[in-house]
Amino acid sequence: MVRKMGKTPRSANFKIALLAGAIVLVGALLLYTQSIVERLQKKEHEVADLYARSLEYIASGDTGEGDFSFIFDEIIKAIDFPVILTDENREPIYPYTDYVKNIRLDPDATAETQREFLQDLLHEMDQQRDPIQVTYESNGEMIVLNHLHYGESELIRQLRWLPFVEVALAGLFVLIAYTGFSYIKRNEQSNIWVGMAKETAHQIGTPLSSIMGWVELLREYGHDNPQVQETLSELDKDIVRLRKIAARFSKIGSTPELQETSVNETINRVIEYIARRIPQTRKQVTISFDTESEYRAKLNAELFEWVLENLIKNALDAIENHTGTINIALHDSRSSINIDVTDTGRGIDKRARKDVFRPGYSTKQRGWGLGLSLSKRIIEDYHHGKLFIKESRPGEGTTFRIRLHKKL
Repeated sequence: MVRKMGKTPRSANFKIALLAGAIVLVGALLLYTQSIVERLQKKEHEVADLYARSLEYIASGDTGEGDFSFIFDEIIKAIDFPVILTDENREPIYPYTDYVKNIRLDPDATAETQREFLQDLLHEMDQQRDPIQVTYESNGEMIVLNHLHYGESELIRQLRWLPFVEVALAGLFVLIAYTGFSYIKRNEQSNIWVGMAKETAHQIGTPLSSIMGWVELLREYGHDNPQVQETLSELDKDIVRLRKIAARFSKIGSTPELQETSVNETINRVIEYIARRIPQTRKQVTISFDTESEYRAKLNAELFEWVLENLIKNALDAIENHTGTINIALHDSRSSINIDVTDTGRGIDKRARKDVFRPGYSTKQRGWGLGLSLSKRIIEDYHHGKLFIKESRPGEGTTFRIRLHKKL
């Protein structure tokens, strides 16, 4: 059964536009945050470079190597990112606490433990940023005095995570809003379904009562006419059918009563009903039923027959050739009873499979496209089972599967 893709629904266009807008917004937020991070990194580099140049200034003066602790305490108070000053061989300088900033060392740890900790930290810093060399000139030769290693401040790390936190919060909000909107929409659709179904049952019931009265009147006056009696017999069958249809529609919206029922007998009744009407389609379609056992399940027989009729009728519509077959297979698995309805029709394109159960989706010129949607609701909402496309191959056919829970 091929379901041709029509124009994209407005709701789908709105969702696509909403998603595209969200992506653009997230991208803009990430770019803006990244620009702020880059400016802060540049500022930190300038501060670290200023610190290195201060050390060079002191090292080149009369003070010799200079008072590094004075620089830490008085000159570069604005530093709020981790800094480690090492010697010319990139080894931490002892005492370590005098040559690090914004790094917490365990005062109870040994000097060797502190040194190992600082070396690991140096390796991480150097992977992020190249250290700044502190040099001074001696006899026309530039000598490396120290290396200044620095990392990112806590503010930059927080800013890096800020967009992801905002996106997560926004996504959570959108998810809650979308879930709420979908719930409201489903309730509205459900109310429409229920209202339409009950109104249909009411509209059918009024002329049906009148027809029943006319049939009784004709039976009284035409009791001696064989042709009239034969016609009345067929009318009785149609009345029974109409009463069943009205009963089906009246059950939509209310919790149907489920009773332990023979699945085999229910399927046979539907096959018998459809088989009598196949000649009207001017097709030679054979309906077969395969099963190896008798199965019983909790069903509402009238609604379940409706589902099977919808699946078989859709299978008939999908068979475009003059001849074809429809096979219904009944079998069980560990925890469920499976009913497979397989046709030799057109098959369903992969792109269309997600739409076949959508209300209003149909490739036929007649009909509202509600049969499969209603069938899915009857199986999943009322019988707590599953209705899905098990397999479909364009040009070869389709298999719909009904999965019901076994009777416990």
